[in-house]
Amino acid sequence: MSIWSRMAEAVAALAKGEGLSAIFEKLRAQPDRTVAFAIAVIALGAKMAKADGVVTKDEVIAFREVFLIPPQEEANAARVFNLARQDVAGYSTYARRIKAMYGRDDAPLCDLLEGLFHIAVADGNYHAKEDVFLAEVATIFGFDDRRFRGIRAQFVAEAERDPFDVLGVDADAPISEIKAAWRRLVHETHPDQMLARGVPEEAIKLAERRLVAINRAWEEIQGTRI
Repeated sequence: MSIWSRMAEAVAALAKGEGLSAIFEKLRAQPDRTVAFAIAVIALGAKMAKADGVVTKDEVIAFREVFLIPPQEEANAARVFNLARQDVAGYSTYARRIKAMYGRDDAPLCDLLEGLFHIAVADGNYHAKEDVFLAEVATIFGFDDRRFRGIRAQFVAEAERDPFDVLGVDADAPISEIKAAWRRLVHETHPDQMLARGVPEEAIKLAERRLVAINRAWEEIQGTRI
């Protein structure tokens, strides 16, 4: 059974009269993290689409790059997307439920935020309202300004790129600490690690951008310490 069929079953079983936001609380007890991740991306993606008031063709294509949606499963994905758009709950409610669903495990939350950034910049116009949306979601997820800036720099061409932000270390940190941070991030970005925390195979290719940023930041910092 495909992820989309399983997701449709989850929605049908969990959203009876409760609204989509109630799903996230109940998904905490579900073993299938891939379904949880998919619903989270679709739900917040739908809310983000309302931030700038328009869903472009490029954003739809970008979403398909995060998830490979077979033609026979498009109706299931559209059902969740439309349910999220129509739900009276705000995106901050969704974000808090998603944060609670993952608890202290913030790695999938980072994967999720990167997927949303990928969709946001797909049309070549990173809207100010999208920036506000993503910054608030990041705050709810427990990310500080440095981590948010580091993720944004991977996707927004005009964003300031500070290598220390990317690695999440202080500029005066010893090189051993910086190297340890770099190694940890590379490990977290490995496809096997991402699969283990519920990132669908289709979305793992987005980590290539993160790995490039991580390695570039490490190389830049090394260059300044010689």
